[in-house]
This record gives sequence, structure tokens and C-alpha cells, in this order.
Amino acid sequence: MILADKIIKLRKSSGLSQEELADKLNVSRQAVSKWESATAIPSLEKILQLSELFGVTSDYLLKDEIETEESTSEENNSVIKISLETANDYLASRKSAAKKIALASVLCILSPITLLMLAGASASPNFSVSETFAGVIGLIVLFAFVACAVPLFMYSRFKNSHYEFLDKDIPFELEYGVKGIVNERIKQFKGSYTLYNIIGTCLCIFAPVPIIASAFTEKDFLAISMLCVTLVIVAVAVYMFVFAGVRYASMQKLLKQGDYTDEGKKRNRLKEAVSSIYWGIAVALFLLLSFLTNKWNLTWIVFAVAGVLSPVVMAICNLISKNKEN
Repeated sequence: MILADKIIKLRKSSGLSQEELADKLNVSRQAVSKWESATAIPSLEKILQLSELFGVTSDYLLKDEIETEESTSEENNSVIKISLETANDYLASRKSAAKKIALASVLCILSPITLLMLAGASASPNFSVSETFAGVIGLIVLFAFVACAVPLFMYSRFKNSHYEFLDKDIPFELEYGVKGIVNERIKQFKGSYTLYNIIGTCLCIFAPVPIIASAFTEKDFLAISMLCVTLVIVAVAVYMFVFAGVRYASMQKLLKQGDYTDEGKKRNRLKEAVSSIYWGIAVALFLLLSFLTNKWNLTWIVFAVAGVLSPVVMAICNLISKNKEN
């Protein structure tokens, strides 16, 4: 590979135009164009500037037989370099995954609604629905929703498998120019991220209102209907949080900000482990109580209680993790 091709490759992988590269080297755009068309050769001084700018050795630039980029630092050889193309692919992948993960979360929250409504209808004299029919159909719909949600979670995780090193202790760094572009994107998305969180928070505050309103009536079916309305509101709020959170987190991971610094990753691993155990216990408790009492229309409350206590458990995890760091 000749010098001209190497300059083109390095410039494009850094996300620079000919004008931008020219500005950094204090030359004209025409000079860069001539270098890349092999009609002119940069001076030794410019070769050294190119070497420093792109983090490669001067030997790599000058010797045509050297095809593989040679880093100017031995330490950097073990570091994964993320090009602009890779960063764009990752962010696009996580944007698509954010919708799927948010939808899967919504399906899980909405899954017991049919069971609740049918259970309420079976207990009401105004509806000719048997308790057995209500339980069977309600459970079928519940498991159908969950069956749709699980593949979405799995698919999103599979699509992210190429970038799992971002969540681990594997060292990586952004190639020249990539950090600035990601920073610009996170600034552009910050307004939407804030708006999504404000709407989600307001919905969570408003969510108990239907249940409170139903307390003034003695009609059980109406109370259950209002509970379902609350679940729908919570589902919309969760969609807002998850969709915005996944996208914002993907940018933070690339920039090593927030929870994705080296210390933050350690805390996240502890939280993930505790969360898996916590929700595993919640599911086991739900199934145990359901089979023992056969009151599937009531035992779902286990998940509501677990959801309320979950932030407390995560806060304790953060406290323990910070104490260990100190």
C-alpha cells in the first residue's frame, strides 16, 4: 500500500475531510488532495505530523511493504481502537435495540392485564364469565406476552455481542476525531433524553391516581379496571425510561462517562448480579405462592412489591460498592 492510500485510509477512519486534515497540518486542501492522488509527496516534517496525528509510526507511512498500521506506543497495541465507522454502527445498533428492549419491557408489564380483567369479570354478576375460563385465558395471554418479550430481549443481547467489550475491563480507545463526534451526538440527544425522563417521571407520579379514584367506589370490577389503567400508564413510563436510557448509555459507554467509567463498570457488575438473584427470588416466590394458593389473580402483587423495593436494593448495592472503593 502506497503512502497516498495510507493517508486516505487514516483520514477517513478518523472522520476527517480533506479540509479538516489540511487545517490540522497548516497546509492547503489542494496539498492534501495531491498527496492522496500521489501527484505530490508530503515533506518529512508533514510525515512526522501525520504520524503524530494518526498515532502511527513514520515507518508505516513511508514503507509500502508495511500494510498493517503500527502504533507509536507499544501499550496501545493491546488496546482496541474504535473507528468512526465502528462507533456509528454501534450507536445505530443500540438505537434499534432500545426500541426492542423498551417494547419487551412494556409487554412484560402489560402481560397480567387480561388475567386481571377476566378475573374481575368472573367475580362480577354483570358478566357471564366463569372463574376457570378467566384463569385459563388470562394465563395464556400472560405467557403469550412474555413469550413475545423474551425473544426481543435475547435478540437485542445477541446483536450487542460484538460490542460486549465495552461493558468489560477490556481497554479500548476512540480513534482521532471520534470522541468529538460522539460528544456532539450526546449533546444533541441530551434534550430528548431529559424530556423522555420528565414525561416518564410525571406518568409515574400520575399512575396511582386511577387506583385512588377507584377507592371511592365499591365496584370490584371498576377497581380492577383502574388497576389495569395504572399498569398501562406505568408501561408507557417504562418505555420512555428504557428507550432513552439505552441510547444515552451507549454514548456514555463510548466516552467512558457516568456509570461506564472503570469504577462504574465494577458497580454495574455487582448490581447486575444482585438484580439477577433478586428477580429470580421474586419469580420463585410468585410461582410458589400461586401454586400453593391457586390465586393467580392476586399473587402478581409479588412483582409490584418487588418493583417498589428494587430501587432500595440497588441503592444498598451502590453504597456497598462505594465503601469497598474507599
